[in-house]
Amino acid sequence: MSGPLAGLRVLEMEAIGPVPWAGMMLSDMGADVLRIDRPEAPHMGLRRDERFQFNARGKRSVLADVKTPEGRDLVLDLLQRADVLLEGLRPGVMERLGLGPDACLARNPALVYGRMTGWGQTGPLAQAVGHDINYIAATGALHAIGPAEGPPTVPLNLVGDFGGGGMLLLVGVLAGVIEAKSSRKGQVVDAAMVDGSLALLAPILGQWQAGEWTDRRQANWLDGGAPFYGTYAALDGKHLAVGAIEPRFYAALLNGLGIHGEQLPRQHDKEAWPALRERFASIFRQHPREHWMAVFEGTEACVSPILSLAELAVQPHLAARGNFVEVAGTMHPAPAPRFSRTPSRIAGGPVVRGAGSEAALADWGVQAPAKGAVRVPVRVYGKERPPRG
Repeated sequence: MSGPLAGLRVLEMEAIGPVPWAGMMLSDMGADVLRIDRPEAPHMGLRRDERFQFNARGKRSVLADVKTPEGRDLVLDLLQRADVLLEGLRPGVMERLGLGPDACLARNPALVYGRMTGWGQTGPLAQAVGHDINYIAATGALHAIGPAEGPPTVPLNLVGDFGGGGMLLLVGVLAGVIEAKSSRKGQVVDAAMVDGSLALLAPILGQWQAGEWTDRRQANWLDGGAPFYGTYAALDGKHLAVGAIEPRFYAALLNGLGIHGEQLPRQHDKEAWPALRERFASIFRQHPREHWMAVFEGTEACVSPILSLAELAVQPHLAARGNFVEVAGTMHPAPAPRFSRTPSRIAGGPVVRGAGSEAALADWGVQAPAKGAVRVPVRVYGKERPPRG
């Protein structure tokens, strides 16, 4: 393994959403991530090709039924050799399996036990089900995103699952690892998507309490309300993003639109924003997107094309930085962030459930038990085959 986390051992309990994403990030940075897979894969009603489960890249897998004594003991044996445990089950489930923090820290006092939930380990909603959309709804983040005249816009599952969830889990776990190096003691990291989403909202909450932010959509300078910070449709139906906040950037925008000399309202006159936004929109609609990119190229107007997913691979800047890496015929986002001395890398393609378990266990110094090491067919690219190991 290479990367700044080379030598770090991470045990990841199979989950969906932010936990496997956090495991992917740790693997990219050099950690040895071993995923404990259930006898049957969790799913959301979809049958998915494992080649495209990018969250599973660079990991290894062991199939174990942790509801059996043998499966539980296998996990506890592995935990004695681990630095980090990642789990994303509902509060109390790991305890009922005999794999809660008390049991695991008794085996490995220096273990950093990372727990990922939507609502947190405590509180009235701790046992409630939910998804990203529910957690960002409860924290005000969803309310703040979208058009003024219409319902809030769902920002994919980037805010709750990956920003407020997976990224929070990463920060907490790595902080725990750093602290454990000096104290020789582990601890539990309670990462909740509601907590992380609120942390992401901290600047906005500060502006709101200062009277600088209106609690309505499209009424503020960063939520699409300001005509100089928003999106516009071009003649060909493609869109552009405008972020001309600073005075000189705003002047460059007006110049590119051909209205620099017009008698216009002041930039921060909120009463005039709706009319000014429509003025900008009417001009952008006169020409296709590529025309506007030629107009604004090399200027400080902060105008960018809004690219579709299909356009990313040929974007010159992304290509120059090597933002995509081919792995087994698929296009993966390159590891991030970038390290000057200990570069990250993708250790391999998405792991097949249960594949290579014997080698993984041997590397961790653990022998598979005679019973409880589950051997069931797994689906690989639409075909059934028994797992290796």
